Amino acid sequence: MIDKRLLKEMPEAKPYILKQVGMQWLSLLCNIVFVILLANVLSHIFNKTIEPRILLLTACGVLLCIAVRAICVQKTSIFSHEASCHVREHLRMRLFAKLLEMKNDYTKSAVTSELVQLSVEGIDQLEIYFGRYLPQFFYSMLAPITLFLILVWMDVRSALVLLLCVPLIPLSIIAVQKFAKKLLSKYWSSYTTLGDSFLENLQGLTTLKIYQADEWKQQEMNKEAENFRKITMKVLTMQLNSVSVMDLIAYGGAALGSIVAILGFQNGNLSLFQVICIVLLSSEFFIPLRLLGSFFHIAMNGIAASDKIFRILDQPLNHAEGMQREAKTGDIQLRDLSFSYDEQRVILKHVYMQLRPGQFTAIVGESGSGKSTIAKLIAGIVKDYHGQLLIAGTQRRDIDDDAFYQSFLYVSHQPFIFKGSVRENLAIAKASLSEADMLEALRKVELLDFVMEQGGLDMELQEQGNNLSGGQKQRLSIARALLAQRDVYIFDEAASNIDAKSEDAIISIIHKLAETKTVIMITHRLKSIINCDQIYVIEQGTCQEHGRHEELLHLQGAYAKMYEKQQELEAMEGDIQYG
Repeated sequence: MIDKRLLKEMPEAKPYILKQVGMQWLSLLCNIVFVILLANVLSHIFNKTIEPRILLLTACGVLLCIAVRAICVQKTSIFSHEASCHVREHLRMRLFAKLLEMKNDYTKSAVTSELVQLSVEGIDQLEIYFGRYLPQFFYSMLAPITLFLILVWMDVRSALVLLLCVPLIPLSIIAVQKFAKKLLSKYWSSYTTLGDSFLENLQGLTTLKIYQADEWKQQEMNKEAENFRKITMKVLTMQLNSVSVMDLIAYGGAALGSIVAILGFQNGNLSLFQVICIVLLSSEFFIPLRLLGSFFHIAMNGIAASDKIFRILDQPLNHAEGMQREAKTGDIQLRDLSFSYDEQRVILKHVYMQLRPGQFTAIVGESGSGKSTIAKLIAGIVKDYHGQLLIAGTQRRDIDDDAFYQSFLYVSHQPFIFKGSVRENLAIAKASLSEADMLEALRKVELLDFVMEQGGLDMELQEQGNNLSGGQKQRLSIARALLAQRDVYIFDEAASNIDAKSEDAIISIIHKLAETKTVIMITHRLKSIINCDQIYVIEQGTCQEHGRHEELLHLQGAYAKMYEKQQELEAMEGDIQYG
């Protein structure tokens, strides 16, 4: 019923929980005083001994109790809100900080949609756990003991009957706890799976429409939604059944205690004042536990979500104690390097390469040959390779990513453009960039005229740069890379969406960059790498050839065939365009 890990994780919430319990207990005392005053008046009325003084004192006491209870309720709400705020802020910051520590490995623990659901709705459920459930849990133990100590002086039998019936409610809660935890774990798994599918299908809706596969995906989502509906209905059924059992125990226990008190009154063992107090306060034994039962299911849902959150927080980091905190630039050597995403799909097989500093190196090959995987392995985006991937003599897996990216920069063919201004997207590259630096970078990638027409550096970009074309996104990404000023640049098909004329300008910039920097370029357009210092040809996951452009043409191997094929295609395109 109480998750020790959650309590340990949130020490800041404990004072607010205790304050809530204190306010609730003070409110209970006010209610007891109110009942005693009311019972006293009624007994005087019954015995025809009522006096104006008694009515006046009773009225003053009642008003005081109501005022104190109102203050207690207000304070309880404030403390609940404060506890909830601390929970939300602490857990979301912990989760975000953990993802930052995990760096590129975070996707192995959970998909993005699941992380969003856990950090929003999952933590909101925990807000109720700390803000409502835990205070109610401790108050539910304190309230019956307080009432028993008061009522036992009026009638021992009634007080004992009420006290003995109280544990039946938590016992019923414990009885369903194991089943509830298992069911709610399935609920969250189904919920996150449905959210993941929805996000994926929404992002790929255009592709589905083009291939007329949207109906097939809709049927898949319908099955997942139906599965989620069934699990949700099971959760609701469990909640309703357990609530019904708790209501039966609560009302039955209160009725039993009241009956014992009434029988005592009939036998002359109790006064009217005592009976009224016992009858009116008997429900107070069970109301706190009844409310606890209502919060229990939401709390269990929060605990189920916390299990997934802690699974992510407990993920071991790949940063070993001996990990190198400084990335030296030097030879990048691939020795007997192999990599596979799974056992059935081997991407790289026994690759040997030596990428020298200060050189312009190109890695080429057909689509699916594994050239981009090499770039991602060097960048540390994918790991768990076999063999050796050495940077200045140190295994890549032993170099801290933060240190690595101080000297190396990876530019993808799918750049991420943040929502905000062009200025903000460029400012990510380096601290203290001047406006002149940004404009010059945009000019180099031939994006300056367009940006100036749209409002200059303050041009607003939509989420993921949706108001830019694919080529414009890549140009902006390359401009950002140029501003970063790193020692080693890895361009992974960075100009694949740019038209031929603009590509020539971009390639010219990259060539100029290679005069002072180490540049590794992954591309399928061989025309752009004719002047490279070294070209490696990847075919079916292995390095088949390497050398300069003229040397590879002379070999009449895989590279020569690829180059001739591209020349023929370009000639055909030219004939079509000008014919």
